[in-house]
Amino acid sequence: MRVQCSKISAAYGDRDVLDKVNILLKTIPPSRAALAGINGSGKSTLMQIIAGLKKPDSGELSTDPGCRISYLPQSGLAFSGQTLRQETETAWQSISSLLVSMGKLEIQLEYSKKDDRVAKALMEEHQRLAQIVEDSGYHRREETTEQVLGGLGFSRPDMDKQCSSFSGGWQMRIALAKVLLENPDIMLLDEPTNYLDIEARTWLLTHLRRFSGAYLLVSHDRYFLDITVNEVFEIFQGRLKRYAGNYSNYEKIREAELEILMGRYKKQQEEIAKSEALIQRFRYKASKAAMVQERIKKLEKMERISIPESLKRITVSFPPPPHSGRMALTIKDIEKSYEEKLIFSNLDLTIETGERLLVAGKNGAGKTTLLRIIAGIDKDYQGTVSYGSGVAAGYFSQDSLLRESDSPDGESILSFIEDSAPTALIPKVRDMLGAFLFRGDDVYKSLSVLSGGEKSRLALLRILLKPLNLLVLDEPTNHLDIHSKDVLLDALCNFTGTIIFVSHDRAFMESLSTKTLELTAPSVNNPSSARLFYGGYAYYLERIGEENNNHLPASGYSAALNIKKDQSCSGMKRELNKQRQAMLRRLEREEGLILSTLEKLEQQKILLETELAKPEVYSNGDKARAVKIELDVITGELEAKTAEWTAKAEELENFKKEMV
Repeated sequence: MRVQCSKISAAYGDRDVLDKVNILLKTIPPSRAALAGINGSGKSTLMQIIAGLKKPDSGELSTDPGCRISYLPQSGLAFSGQTLRQETETAWQSISSLLVSMGKLEIQLEYSKKDDRVAKALMEEHQRLAQIVEDSGYHRREETTEQVLGGLGFSRPDMDKQCSSFSGGWQMRIALAKVLLENPDIMLLDEPTNYLDIEARTWLLTHLRRFSGAYLLVSHDRYFLDITVNEVFEIFQGRLKRYAGNYSNYEKIREAELEILMGRYKKQQEEIAKSEALIQRFRYKASKAAMVQERIKKLEKMERISIPESLKRITVSFPPPPHSGRMALTIKDIEKSYEEKLIFSNLDLTIETGERLLVAGKNGAGKTTLLRIIAGIDKDYQGTVSYGSGVAAGYFSQDSLLRESDSPDGESILSFIEDSAPTALIPKVRDMLGAFLFRGDDVYKSLSVLSGGEKSRLALLRILLKPLNLLVLDEPTNHLDIHSKDVLLDALCNFTGTIIFVSHDRAFMESLSTKTLELTAPSVNNPSSARLFYGGYAYYLERIGEENNNHLPASGYSAALNIKKDQSCSGMKRELNKQRQAMLRRLEREEGLILSTLEKLEQQKILLETELAKPEVYSNGDKARAVKIELDVITGELEAKTAEWTAKAEELENFKKEMV
């Protein structure tokens, strides 16, 4: 099965969104594709055209007969009037119609037994439909439905709840479940990870890798895309281009292409400036009239290179945090309940200044509750939360929407943020707004007309502009694209204060976290348990994997916060010491391997720099460009590996301190 777009064009007003776009999605071998491009580039429009929901202005859409295409939009779907079980049953409607057709064929067979030729044709069609029904899993639909809904985070009691009782995020999970249960030939998923926690994203990732059909994805989760796709289609200024490989490979190639494009743009701007200066200087000299006219005509015919604002490299920095003491936060004997449900009991935690703590755990484990307690939003608990000397905290969550009372009627985004920014940062406000997806004329929009996602992004930026030294962030990357996430991540990594955060973006968690606090969901009569891991999210996953494989409890490298150890058990102490020594050797070995790789990369960089300095190379444009691209890739790998070594060295140092 296949669907093909040929020279598809679409425009909104005078702006060409898609310009003669060609794309092919097929099931043999199955397409595993991502659709990339800046916000507003036309990704959703192209998906809607492929799904047959929108007609292009020109071009041709060709779909094989019988090809089933399912489309998941970004948002906006809501279900009501049925229970979750009844609603997901509608995903099988197309198969139910086939069963009706099979019944009609059976009746026709009864009346056509005397005509062998007709009976054979009817039998073959009946067998064809029966095979489709069998392949769809229709007869196992109850089991499949429970697996899909369970994977997306629904519980068994949810099955008989009214769909209208679920929030907007869970409504989109229902929509995603229906698309997956339809088991189409081709799936078009527009940001399916937006409303999923890390467990549901992991399940979806596994499900897609097992899916036998084709799919086209839009997502702002780099890790998710790296695992699920082997080709990337990018919409850039209306045109579509294909890149082989996963998303990270696309980014490397695209970065090299953009650097060349920026060079051409800079050179063209210099040429334009020189021509305009000459025209201005000699415009009124008769002896130079021919030369001036020639320059004017050349400028008019010139095909201008334009660089969208969103592709220009943006680096933002936030106000330096005020000075504070060594201890940022101390939590002692926290106990929290919702009615009869115990969430925390005897929870202790100490955070030093400069640490970046990730709070991890499954949905319902109490992550948001803990952040609300730390931020002082939730005061209904027992125990104490003490900030260190000089600590000034800021809190962001998805509920941190701007209220109408926050600004005068009709105030623009730009004016609002300029009023919120320190004087030294006012010249950089436009860049900061651009990083948070408010570009061009968007900055003049009134706050009153902003969507929930836009208000959330603005609320986050407003908090980051304040001089704070403790940031408590609950899902800060929601509503940001990959480029904006990178800008935010760079700014947070350079922030010298303390960060406590929750996220469902794996790449963001791995890059930002230096410690991981694991919360496990409470069961009946049992509170949530908490363990502190002295390493980032990648280390945490590795430790959890080792525990699951070896069926061993966590080693001393992760400190159980709620479990009182039996100090009289000398056998346990000896075993604990063995595990610590083994962990120390492993960390030292990993650090040595990273250093060895660093040395090799340094040697490669030196060789390439030497090659680039040769006259026969730098004087040859093609050769110089090829070496430059390779050099940029090595430099990027070197920077990443250096960051990895820094994190590993810090991890090793922390572990040695714990052993003392």
